[in-house]
Amino acid sequence: MNQFLLIPIEVRLGVLFVLGACAGSLTNWAVYALAFHPRPISPLSRPDPKAPPRRLLDRVPILGWLLLRREAELHGSRFWVRPMLLEVLLGIGFAALYWWEIERLGLFPPGLVARPSPAWLLLRLHAVYLAHALLLWLMLAASMIDVDEKTIPDTITVPGTWLGLLLAVVLPWSLLPVVIRAPGQAPLLGFLHLTFPLDWPAALGGFPQSGSLAIGLGCWWLWCLALMPRAWYGRYGWRRAWRYFAAKLVREPASYWLLLMGLLGSGGVAAVWFVGGLHWVGLLTALVGMAAAGGLVWLVRIIGGATLGREAMGFGDVTLMAMIGAFLGWQTCLLVFFLAPLAGLLVGLIQLILFREHEIPYGPFLCLAALAAVVRWDALWPWAEPIFRLGWFVPAVVLFCMALMGVMLGAWRVVRTALRGE
Repeated sequence: MNQFLLIPIEVRLGVLFVLGACAGSLTNWAVYALAFHPRPISPLSRPDPKAPPRRLLDRVPILGWLLLRREAELHGSRFWVRPMLLEVLLGIGFAALYWWEIERLGLFPPGLVARPSPAWLLLRLHAVYLAHALLLWLMLAASMIDVDEKTIPDTITVPGTWLGLLLAVVLPWSLLPVVIRAPGQAPLLGFLHLTFPLDWPAALGGFPQSGSLAIGLGCWWLWCLALMPRAWYGRYGWRRAWRYFAAKLVREPASYWLLLMGLLGSGGVAAVWFVGGLHWVGLLTALVGMAAAGGLVWLVRIIGGATLGREAMGFGDVTLMAMIGAFLGWQTCLLVFFLAPLAGLLVGLIQLILFREHEIPYGPFLCLAALAAVVRWDALWPWAEPIFRLGWFVPAVVLFCMALMGVMLGAWRVVRTALRGE
């Protein structure tokens, strides 16, 4: 690491720009190949049979899209502009994020961390940067598919969640950094674990604390079961609805793959619990973040669907938020959940006025709010920390807000029905 830091910052940023552009090329492949309606546009995909033969230079990030303009008759005159800009922006994003988090120490309030920074701090911050760069890459791919098709494929969010959980185990310092202040002591650097800013209780430790293992396995299986194919036909009555529900689970091959994933993952969770230490703290934090963040959006989906009589949010938003929760923890995702509607409301109103479009993809706004929370962590967490010191009062207030939202949406449906004379 010390040798790496001896490389001039300009060279490091240049390398990261190239890596970001390459990651953008993979993002473009995912946007076109993993969508519900795949298209043979990416130079990494098999080309359209009607397209001219592709060359090796076509696969070079950024440059390749300039060369692929020859396929404009097949895909549209400006089809190459957006993917080329995406690769440029992701390259800039990788470099800018590194400059902000490592060079400027932007995750901390000004003046808190001494300069030059010690090697151990830079090592931890590089782990944080790795997690955030991966999350940025995954969120961009999910957002672009959501913009195109108003859906987010599990082929992005499920492996992304695995990555978040794995990073939390191997590099628990990859979770967001926080400063621990104790009376009469110098500030210490920690990471945003499950109970922060409160102390980590002994009951949540690894072996032999069986209660913490039950929490971890419960979160893991909640996610696995949520991914299983299912359908609920409540209009046929509870008995028939449950019968159809079970029949679909048994009939779909994906159920058995997810069951296998659940069993293998349970073994991994138990192994980390047995080892204990910071590795278990990181994993349990990521598991609860995954379950809490995804569960929060799932609850909104259920309440909105029940009160409005239509789908309020897609299930892709649930898996997307679960992935973000695995990387950032439940505290950050709670802030993201309340930040996202600010941008979504503004864009939704503009879209409604100009295009009369009532539905907007919500995934990009969740991703923008997550990115904003990361970049402005230095200002956001000192403001939010006193709130989270209230402990269990925080989730209780969130549940109350969910119930209040259900009442308000139900009232709005009654008013709208009355105004339409239905």
